Amino acid sequence: MRYAIHEVRMTDHLPPRIYLSTPHLGELERRLVGDAFATNWVAPLGPHVDGFEAEFADVVGTPHAVALSSGTAALHLGLILVGVGPGDEVLVSDLTFSASVNPIVYLGARPILVDSEPGSWTLDPDLLGRFLARRAAAGRVPKALILVHLYGQSADIDPILDLCERYGVALIEDAAEAVGTTYRDQSPGTFGTIGAYSFNGNKIITTSGGGMLVSPDRRLAERARKLATQAREEAPHYEHTEIGYNYRMSNVLAAIGRGQLRVLDDRIARRRANFAYYESTLGELPGIGFMPEAPWGRHTRWLTCITVDPAAFGADREAVRLALEDRNIEARPVWKPMHLQPVFQGAECVGGSVGEELFERGLCLPSGSNLTRDDLERVVEAVQEVAFSGVAAVR
Repeated sequence: MRYAIHEVRMTDHLPPRIYLSTPHLGELERRLVGDAFATNWVAPLGPHVDGFEAEFADVVGTPHAVALSSGTAALHLGLILVGVGPGDEVLVSDLTFSASVNPIVYLGARPILVDSEPGSWTLDPDLLGRFLARRAAAGRVPKALILVHLYGQSADIDPILDLCERYGVALIEDAAEAVGTTYRDQSPGTFGTIGAYSFNGNKIITTSGGGMLVSPDRRLAERARKLATQAREEAPHYEHTEIGYNYRMSNVLAAIGRGQLRVLDDRIARRRANFAYYESTLGELPGIGFMPEAPWGRHTRWLTCITVDPAAFGADREAVRLALEDRNIEARPVWKPMHLQPVFQGAECVGGSVGEELFERGLCLPSGSNLTRDDLERVVEAVQEVAFSGVAAVR
């Protein structure tokens, strides 16, 4: 019955849709893209790609950056660069998007999924340490770890990096959701052998689609650049001695990225202001909690994530999501842990209960840096109405 009512409402005159996280572009990006057109640099590579790499490297504090077609491409190349191949095992955060895990499978390797800690929602260092000690005693240490920084918050890198160095595990950082985040005044993504960032359309800054691979190792960055350009050898003709990939960023998209990079601090400030408004208006509702900000750095609040305790709130997370949807407001459950995904059934999982509970109770609210005060008020009013009405979810 709920869905029949919803279908009728979709034909009514609804207010404009509020999306979860939309691109936020300005005149500077338009001007830089115009330059790409004016100079006819619209094909892959070009001066804006070179400029974007240099400027991004400076912002995050890394010596080498390679602009790519996606953050997934950066993870895929990163795994290749650290020597992951068929049959190898790769540790990866369990509470994440599937793009963190898919590249492991691309290479014929096996993912091992590691649960989160409740204090940050990111990978649990203690759980990881106990697992690696057991594996080291058995002589079966995984090849690499993909550490995911989540929703704009850094994982607790220091103890995880220490474990990786102690056991000889290559650290790859998935910082797709963490552009502008800090960990002890340093950018996540710059601690490990490889860092991967995303500029997808919903990210805090965007190139519409695109990513960046960073590394402190010049040799690895140069190899990534070669592999991403179909592994073409230096020759006047097309010469190939190994398999490569079409993973380079276009000059047009890099132009957008250069403009976006210059407004990064503003975009972070606006998203943190969104969070502050939600916290001040919803924080006193019984049963509503927020993703914590860990003490080790700045959370960009790329997405504002709440948790809903049904017993205290009087309705569950799905009731809140459906109420928002009925008002033409997009909200989304937090990531479904990878060990619950059908495609990864059978993968080894270390822990899992923390991620399961966060998925059951967690909801991402609209968080774009271009939201208006009226938009935020519409979101808050919808959540408050559920709280005061005591509506339960219809499953």
